[in-house]
Amino acid sequence: MNDDLLTVKIARGFDQLDADGDGRLTEHDHVLMGRRSARALGHEEGSDAERVIVDAYVGIWRDLHQPFAGGADAVSRDDFIASTRGLADDPEAAAATVGRLAEVFLSVADADGNGVVDPDEFFAFHTGHFPGLDRATADNAFRHLDRDADGTLSPEEFTTAVLEYWTSRDPEAPGNWWTGVHPLDRG
Repeated sequence: MNDDLLTVKIARGFDQLDADGDGRLTEHDHVLMGRRSARALGHEEGSDAERVIVDAYVGIWRDLHQPFAGGADAVSRDDFIASTRGLADDPEAAAATVGRLAEVFLSVADADGNGVVDPDEFFAFHTGHFPGLDRATADNAFRHLDRDADGTLSPEEFTTAVLEYWTSRDPEAPGNWWTGVHPLDRG
């Protein structure tokens, strides 16, 4: 069951990252996610702020996702799931890889640059990744991720949530709520 949970989370994550829905993860998907995230955070099309965010997402492709494909132009769903599942058994690689992903995501999500992510920033950031996510669902997820219940996600809480989502087999891990809904509630 715990391996199934991890696979469900990774597959759901891939489906959200595959922004154009073609079953492959590519640089183009990262550009689309960057644009969606920029819009969700209130940045205008063609603005410098949008460019910074799109560049951050393209950096994720080039530095993290493309290397999984051995430098190929696309990563298949099955290859993404297999390679990401492998991170669960290699905590050092997971911390380096997923930690870098979380760092980039945090730089985008912390729209006001105050070092923490509040519920409004969390919702705006996540709607860029998870189209159709409603505010009540995002707020519920936020409460699970806000481990100290101070109303913000610290860099540590944010990073831990991302790491747990992509690598934890623990069904009770708060990071399971990263995408808005606990994966066991998705079926």
